[in-house]
Amino acid sequence: MGMTMVEKILARHAGRESVVPGEYVWAKIDETNAMTDTFEALESLGVTSVWDPDRVYCVSDHSAPPANIGTAESVKKLRAYMEKYHIKNWFEYGRHGIVHQLNPEKGFCRPGELIAMIDSHSTTYGAFNAASCAIYMDAVYVLMRGELWFKVPESIRFHVSGKLPECCMGKDIILKIISTCGTDGALYKAAEITGPAIRDLSLSGRWTICNMAAETGAKFAIMEADEKVYDFLKGRTDKPFIPVSPDEDANYSARYDIDVTNMSPQVACPHDPSNVKPVEDVAGIPFQQALIGSCTNGRLEDFAIAARILKGKKVHPNIRLLVIPASMEVWRAAMNAGYFDVLTEAGALVCHPTCGPCAGQHLGVLASGEVCLSTTNRNFQGRMGSPQSLVYLASPATVAASCISGVITDPREVM
Repeated sequence: MGMTMVEKILARHAGRESVVPGEYVWAKIDETNAMTDTFEALESLGVTSVWDPDRVYCVSDHSAPPANIGTAESVKKLRAYMEKYHIKNWFEYGRHGIVHQLNPEKGFCRPGELIAMIDSHSTTYGAFNAASCAIYMDAVYVLMRGELWFKVPESIRFHVSGKLPECCMGKDIILKIISTCGTDGALYKAAEITGPAIRDLSLSGRWTICNMAAETGAKFAIMEADEKVYDFLKGRTDKPFIPVSPDEDANYSARYDIDVTNMSPQVACPHDPSNVKPVEDVAGIPFQQALIGSCTNGRLEDFAIAARILKGKKVHPNIRLLVIPASMEVWRAAMNAGYFDVLTEAGALVCHPTCGPCAGQHLGVLASGEVCLSTTNRNFQGRMGSPQSLVYLASPATVAASCISGVITDPREVM
């Protein structure tokens, strides 16, 4: 029996010829990250060094910049731990960006690698053909030993076919996938996402899909590597890598076929990412805040389409539009391309790279009764502020089009 992509990566990192779902294996980790409480745990154990400082990355993004004394103290401790544990890959706010954008930009994730990161959306790196999963306090063991145990997951295959309509983006594809299988449909499974529509999609679109695949419950989300991946990594890393592809006779616990040819733009309604409806079914719903950005949709492509839609137009007076690039690299590229000129002229507020509103910690917190139309990845109750607020999720095209009218609007009406 052949193997899926994640099975191949786990086998390779476990020093095995093959693995099958349900087996427990110890596997070597290629990259990880750490937070203040991770290092506090290490310190409490008397650990004075990590297994490989060059494979550990620390990013200050959820608290960029700190909005209260407690957060400021936590970041202060993290700076000290960077020095104590000799970790050079420390990326503080103002200089770099959000972890899930920053790591690929810095060449820290490569095809065929096994990555374990502290953040639930660490499935993101599957867009680069890496098997990447979320961990939390398991990171303490990874920092000490450079390995971790895994139960080999079953794999689910999503085959996405057809030609994506101009009005739709990668965000619409992943919302369709989540609505198809539900938020627990891929629980502790590896989601292989493939097909001609994925191959035709931009790398940014794939990035978005793997990021939000976490909302299916997936342990891993992964795509095959191609020239779009290799071109992006050129000049960003000089480390060799070995991409993986699934065997023709690989076994999947479920298969989903999705044709996007006639798909409408999708909108996830409160309070669940799987509560997805075509935009025409929710058109006309008013909102007060809009957000284009985050690690899910804070790339150059996202601001390009927003600027295209809003050029020469104004954000509705009842709407406040926040624009948040996922990294300083994206920030500079969008500025140099003139996208920020267009967006600010339309009435948007361009911010620095930060998780900010998506994490509900600062910068755009919602009041009771307020509604946000956002390109972020979660719309749980209270996610962006008051438990009495509402969050709808949509693509940058849908958000930008809706900002003109002040109500949720089908981007096909303005594109």
